[in-house]
Amino acid sequence: MSLLDKLKKVGAADVKGEIITNSSFFNSRQICKTDLPILNVAFTGDIDGGMPTGLTIVAGASKTFKSAISLYCMKAYLEEHKDGVAIFYDTEGGITPDYLKSFKIDTDRVLHIPVDHIEQLKFDMMKKLDEIKKGDKVFFLVDSIGQISSKKEVEDATDEKSVADMTRAKALRSLLRLCTMQFMKKELPCIMINHVYANIGGTGHSVTVGGGSSVVYSANTVWIIGKSQEKDGTELTGWNFNINIEKSRYIREKSRLSIQVLYDSGIQKYSGMLDLALESGHIAKPSMGWYQLVDADTGEMVGGKVRAANADPLIEEVIKREKFKQWVKDKFKPHGAINDQEDTIEEIEDAYLAESDD
Repeated sequence: MSLLDKLKKVGAADVKGEIITNSSFFNSRQICKTDLPILNVAFTGDIDGGMPTGLTIVAGASKTFKSAISLYCMKAYLEEHKDGVAIFYDTEGGITPDYLKSFKIDTDRVLHIPVDHIEQLKFDMMKKLDEIKKGDKVFFLVDSIGQISSKKEVEDATDEKSVADMTRAKALRSLLRLCTMQFMKKELPCIMINHVYANIGGTGHSVTVGGGSSVVYSANTVWIIGKSQEKDGTELTGWNFNINIEKSRYIREKSRLSIQVLYDSGIQKYSGMLDLALESGHIAKPSMGWYQLVDADTGEMVGGKVRAANADPLIEEVIKREKFKQWVKDKFKPHGAINDQEDTIEEIEDAYLAESDD
């Protein structure tokens, strides 16, 4: 019997270890594919990927499509798992049944739970997680943790006390510590919507995620979403919602991908794909405003030229190509060990030299 086998046999009664190569903890990871290729890439760096299990934080300023992206994921999960259900913790009261139905979500399979404070959310969520068994298909959504109060803050307001609340951050850390590993062990996806705030006088990012660093530490994935205008000349025709990958175990951090939403046609199914097809050389731009398919084998332009608004047939062809899929995987692949990344070593050396000069 090997040393590893011996060590597997001893330990706490309710703790079980497995050798990583054969571990179900890693090898049975569930991925839920959405019908937005760019969303699949944002989650896992793979067009054929999708939403993983574990905790995802979707953060952004007001009106940056946070709830819509989260509901889009809920729809995809319920469609893939016909026996699945969703639990929607509502701390803001901003969602209506009609809004859910606009995403084609089966509201008969969604449990809506209004919560008043973090402790209420923590106790209810942990009781439900305790009841759920591995293999049950449950999607969790919390909208949002950015505005939720602590129990003390609610009680102080009721008692007409105007004192600083020092318990909120502690209660939020407790919630995240308790639930994060449960989501992973039971292979459940959870999206928590959060807000960002201006980082006035701080260093690093110009914005900071609500709830402090514990939110970032606990999550498997953290997105910060911004937006930019989409115009036809001077006319505003919609918005680009830019997903900035702040933390991920699946896709290179600091990647940036956009979902386009137009006033006249809604969410664009192939958002961001035209740019990737151009960058990879699978679509060419022979003249300003015109696009043409490139033969994957010869590299020659084939077929007729089209405008961006009519490029969907070209993109549909490109995203079927294995060469393009592999190119996307390589582009967004997370950095490996430092020894495998010459550019990372150079960055460290440059930083060391700069520090030495100071």
